[in-house]
Amino acid sequence: MHVQDWLDTVPSAAVYAVVALVIGLESLGIPLPGEIVLVSAALLSSQNSGINPVVLGACATAGAVVGDSIGYAIGRKGGRPLLAWLGGKFPKHFSEGHVATAERSFQKWGMWAVFFGRFVALLRIFAGPLAGVLHMPYWKFLIANVLGGICWAGGTTAVIYYVGVVAESWLKKFSWLGLVVAVLIGLTSFLVIKRRAKKAQAAQQETEAAEPVAAGE
Repeated sequence: MHVQDWLDTVPSAAVYAVVALVIGLESLGIPLPGEIVLVSAALLSSQNSGINPVVLGACATAGAVVGDSIGYAIGRKGGRPLLAWLGGKFPKHFSEGHVATAERSFQKWGMWAVFFGRFVALLRIFAGPLAGVLHMPYWKFLIANVLGGICWAGGTTAVIYYVGVVAESWLKKFSWLGLVVAVLIGLTSFLVIKRRAKKAQAAQQETEAAEPVAAGE
């Protein structure tokens, strides 16, 4: 919600740029919350007519594809020493265990690991650099990269946008009903508390009335 609130304060063009940049840097191999930014922007587009969901999805896709491609080039040139360096800088994300797990996935699934890796936070960061380190043919990587970027970025934007539109419509439709329910709940609570207060007061009066009798005996 903090991300969405912040995005709501900047111009629409800046929202497109921020989404593309954050997703691009994440795909390049820098641990950033690309998915959170995309979901926040897509939800914002359902509430703000100034943000076009189609343009947003296109920017997110472009960021994903370009970022992954740059990550691939860096990984192919840097090789395993690059992974070791990243492990030193970002031990939480590029630990030896995480690298080994990602590498096994690439060796087993090949280009499908690039495609489905787009939907997994850890593999989304690894996909580009690791594919380059393992010398996956670029044409295979590019196909999986483009298809994965379109399905993930475009699909996420579309789903969140329509969920936001439906939710907002539902809330508007039932806003008066919610107000009536809230009033009824408040009134019921007031009557229950008032009734309990009367019972407590009556019980206290009975106790006070019984005390002089007990003293006289």
